[in-house]
Amino acid sequence: MSIYEQALKFKRKYPKTIAWRIKSHSKIAQLHLNPNEHIKYVFTCQKNSHSYEIFRTYVIVVTDKRIMVAHKRLLFGYFFISVTSDMYNDLTVMMGLLWGKICIDTIKEVIMLSNIQKEALPEIETAVSQSMMELKSHYARK
Repeated sequence: MSIYEQALKFKRKYPKTIAWRIKSHSKIAQLHLNPNEHIKYVFTCQKNSHSYEIFRTYVIVVTDKRIMVAHKRLLFGYFFISVTSDMYNDLTVMMGLLWGKICIDTIKEVIMLSNIQKEALPEIETAVSQSMMELKSHYARK
């Protein structure tokens, strides 16, 4: 199943999550997917710290190697962030009245993902945390 199909599946399951132009964003993530990487989980959201900012939709892909954060700009170019297990610190889940937020803390920056349907938060937290714990355990053994 492609990144786009998995993002659509997430959006259908959690329709209150604010996200659009999913196909364009998914193409950027697919472009940066390495041949030996396997997709574990895909979700959509806004990348900002305020819920009233609704114009920065991103596709987040959790693979067996890293977390990819992808956004295709409207006219030209794109933004792409790759978080590997050695750069990952922790994850914070915040639930508000209408939507929830996921905060991925890395060594260099804090990635704030917002406007996520509240019911999706436990599923996202489990997918990201399990993947990163698994990767960190392999990283620690080396």
